[in-house]
Amino acid sequence: MGHKLKITGWVAAGAVAGVLTTVSLQTVARGSLAPLPLEELQQLAAVFGMVKSDYVEPVDEKKLISDAISGMVAGLDPHSQYFDKKSFKEFREGTTGRFVGVGIEISQEDGLIKVVSPIEGSPAFRAGLKPNDLITKIDDTAVRGLSLNEAVKRMRGEANTRVLLTIFRKDESRTFPVTITREEIRTQSVRGKVMEPGYGWIRLSQFQERTVDDFVKKVEEIYKEDPNLKGLVLDLRNDPGGLLDAAVAISAAFLPENVTVVSTDGQLAESKSVYKAAPEFYQRRSGSDPLRNLPAALKTVPLVVLVNEGSASASEIVAGALQDHKRATIMGSQTFGKGSVQTVRPLGPDTGLKITTARYYTPSGTSIQAKGIVPNVLIDESAEGSPFAALRMREADLEKHLASGQGPETKDPEREKARDEARKRLEEEAKKPPQDRKVPEFGTDKDFPLMQALNRLKGQPVLVSKTQVIVDNKEEKKEN
Repeated sequence: MGHKLKITGWVAAGAVAGVLTTVSLQTVARGSLAPLPLEELQQLAAVFGMVKSDYVEPVDEKKLISDAISGMVAGLDPHSQYFDKKSFKEFREGTTGRFVGVGIEISQEDGLIKVVSPIEGSPAFRAGLKPNDLITKIDDTAVRGLSLNEAVKRMRGEANTRVLLTIFRKDESRTFPVTITREEIRTQSVRGKVMEPGYGWIRLSQFQERTVDDFVKKVEEIYKEDPNLKGLVLDLRNDPGGLLDAAVAISAAFLPENVTVVSTDGQLAESKSVYKAAPEFYQRRSGSDPLRNLPAALKTVPLVVLVNEGSASASEIVAGALQDHKRATIMGSQTFGKGSVQTVRPLGPDTGLKITTARYYTPSGTSIQAKGIVPNVLIDESAEGSPFAALRMREADLEKHLASGQGPETKDPEREKARDEARKRLEEEAKKPPQDRKVPEFGTDKDFPLMQALNRLKGQPVLVSKTQVIVDNKEEKKEN
């Protein structure tokens, strides 16, 4: 199985990056050997001809075919996708953690783009941009009215090209221009620190090519600062996933050697696989074991894993493996439920097809698809509860989502009522001044779930949720 990983190229697992993605050299699906439905294909050709000849104005043939492929694949499930040239490039950038841009993490505030943090060593960092700076213009385009994605696209571009940002720095009450030369940026997916003597915190925001190496460095830093660690929090909240081998490696860092981390099952023989906590299942080609320098204590240090509705796919693989092997206490909210496997096959030099080929399962054989990981301890986002959790989409909410394959799904009749209440509360929240609406940053002493995780590690009382509802394939129940 480890050899199969090396032969096919790279594998990814994530709600954004593609969940379990294998790029192989094959461009023809195995199913093409089956008899083709000739009558239906003749109808497709007839419709193509009619649109080409009868439509009110000329249409582009390539676009018609591309749209036909996109529609056919999109009708399968929410995660199968046809990649044109542009989307294929963006997909590859998402899994490598590399892109060409200015190097800032951003959010939106009052219609403007807010700098959350410049990436250390990036062009934006060197240009002196600071957290909380507001970007009002990108070149000659006013930012107000642009979506976050549109702003990102305008700031990205070709290497060595320039972009002019107009910055408003609130604490200095001044506006000034900054010209930044774009270059390749490597995103930082790992953060961490010693929260207090004896207790560490490591956050993974995505599973990318550099995540395992960065994780090892961060663990070494924490143990160097505090060699006698009594407990560790692995924070996977809002982590949408990424590369499967990275998820297997992170799991293996905490688990005994050779135990099962995750398995997959589908129609194809290659979809029936078992991934274990051993180097051959996560080690890159011609490389050494990236976990070889980890402190031995990491295998036994008391561990809490934090998850929420935004934890998906690769995050769920890690949480499920550590939960099933009783290596960690999972705390937070029920996860997203992205447990389907996609294979990405190139259709040419710059296009491809991502198609669902299997489901993945935790070591105990439980399907995560459309259900997610249920924490051992349910924790709210704040001491006041999780007022907006009902508004968050999960896999089971997506149209045409794949079922778990392990029993019928059930619906919560109270869900829409809870959503209406959350919408009203959100409207009231929006009327407050911006400074009163800020969500505490992960990794601070105001991070309520993290504080509860530390209490758990110390053996102190934990404020458990009284309201969260578990969505189960067979029943719905309220945890108290």
